[in-house]
Amino acid sequence: MKIVVLDGYTENPGDLSWSNLEALGDTVIYDRTNKDDIISRIGDAQIILTNKTPITEEVFKACPTLKYVGVLATGYNVVDTVSAKNHGVVVCNIPTYGTTAVAQFVFALLLELCHRVGHHSNRVAQGAWASCIDFCFWDYPLVELSGKTIGIIGFGRIGYQTSVIARAFGMKVLAFDSYVNKEWEKEGIKYVTLDELLKESDVISLHCPLFPETEKIINSESISKMKDGVKIINTSRGPLIDEDALYAALESGKVSGAAMDVLAVEPPKGHNKLTTHPNCIVTPHIAWAPKESRQRLMDIAVDNVKQFINNTPVNVVNK
Repeated sequence: MKIVVLDGYTENPGDLSWSNLEALGDTVIYDRTNKDDIISRIGDAQIILTNKTPITEEVFKACPTLKYVGVLATGYNVVDTVSAKNHGVVVCNIPTYGTTAVAQFVFALLLELCHRVGHHSNRVAQGAWASCIDFCFWDYPLVELSGKTIGIIGFGRIGYQTSVIARAFGMKVLAFDSYVNKEWEKEGIKYVTLDELLKESDVISLHCPLFPETEKIINSESISKMKDGVKIINTSRGPLIDEDALYAALESGKVSGAAMDVLAVEPPKGHNKLTTHPNCIVTPHIAWAPKESRQRLMDIAVDNVKQFINNTPVNVVNK
């Protein structure tokens, strides 16, 4: 069995081991793969793993021995799943590895928006506190979360875990999702329409996958329905937000703060205005990346391959 990892560096920059995967077959691991090298590197492999390297109809046509594509992520839009199915190729993802890490990161971003810890630390280093006539100093509004309402768009595992933390802060939780979990409702989660969520939320956090119907779900029209001064957090997929509309809302003050771990183009090409707006925090797609989370990803990815080899595939996304 020949196995090729096309872009393994972000999953394992050197602090994890591929040994369990290597034990399953003749394994070749590339840190990164350029578009022009995808087909040649796959060659006659039966199994490939990819994170962000696109696997298209052209690839499936050119690689007839390919039988399995493992995505080293939860989102799998990097793979043409319809073409994969037409060519008899199983596509599997990693659905649960980052739940805790991403939910934790949501609140790292939200608390930074509420307290500007990094900014105020820098201002202390610059001498602003030392030169202040009072015992304390701040130059951004400080916000308490208790009693505020968080609206979570996409209420799967990560959305739910985010709600657990939110409720620990004393926040009210609104959820918008196509599926209503009756058990979670018993915990005080209130499912609402998207318009209700937009209207009532002080904070909006995105946790939905990127599909045609969710692309730019945050746009000028949806922002107009939000509370004045709302805060928006995106740790899911960059294209869920119309970035021009968000920038305009930040400029007008309609959105008082935004925090993005993802952008429409990654890494950003040229100048993305959001990266320098004073009321927008942009981090480089790291919510998923604690070592503990990446180890879970590695373990599940290896188990996915084992199950496929044993003709009992799991986490299949193109049935």
